[in-house]
Amino acid sequence: MPTRNTPWPDGTPCWVDYGAADPAAAKEFYGRLFGWDWTADSPEYGGYVNALKGGAQAAGLGPLTGPDDPPAWTTYFATGDAAATCDRIREAGGTVVVEPMAVGPMGTMAIALDPQGNGFGLWQAGTHTGAEVVNEHGAQVWNEAAVDDVPAARAFYGAVFGFSWDEIPDMGGYATFSTDGRPLGGLGPVGPGAPKGWSTCFAVTSADDTVAAVEAAGGKVTHPAEDTEFGRFAVVTDPWGASFSVMQLPPEG
Repeated sequence: MPTRNTPWPDGTPCWVDYGAADPAAAKEFYGRLFGWDWTADSPEYGGYVNALKGGAQAAGLGPLTGPDDPPAWTTYFATGDAAATCDRIREAGGTVVVEPMAVGPMGTMAIALDPQGNGFGLWQAGTHTGAEVVNEHGAQVWNEAAVDDVPAARAFYGAVFGFSWDEIPDMGGYATFSTDGRPLGGLGPVGPGAPKGWSTCFAVTSADDTVAAVEAAGGKVTHPAEDTEFGRFAVVTDPWGASFSVMQLPPEG
């Protein structure tokens, strides 16, 4: 189990959480799908809970905070100084929607929009360091953004997080981003019928079985499972319309 219990390097997609229209039903859906257990409800934090995989933190879930907000997954980037990162967001043309806010001893969060209106979060770790398990069934394995203006998005995120970009040949302008030469995620143009903005990809042991389970529970398939050089990949929506993707990783070795 790939685990980590120390803060992630700045700029790393370090956490994902889900804003739920029906938290109890969402916990049931995702718990069954990914084999998650849940921490106890926390009224002092608005009912926010952590999903656990083998006892390690994998993701978060809480009720929607706005009456018009759609259910959705949010990607959070690690930062050692949320306030300074918010200053860079504004300087680069983005908008800070939720100013840096302490979440007890656990850390400091903020929510922002890039200049194209795509939402993302910041997490400055305290006792909660973000994802403790990655790259295995039920844990995040990749985060990427689909945007209308790729050069502008690269400029924005490069200014905010110091990303460098490595464009992948024959993928229509899709590029990975890194801060130390290790790919952290990706960014590319919006595909036909695909959702815009940041998306979360979860590792699974079987893409086909996971897709079937999503459909059986009332979700939909928006990109059927297909083999890629990175693994077998599919895009789905949950029963409430929130999009996410799954990747069946190739065997090691």
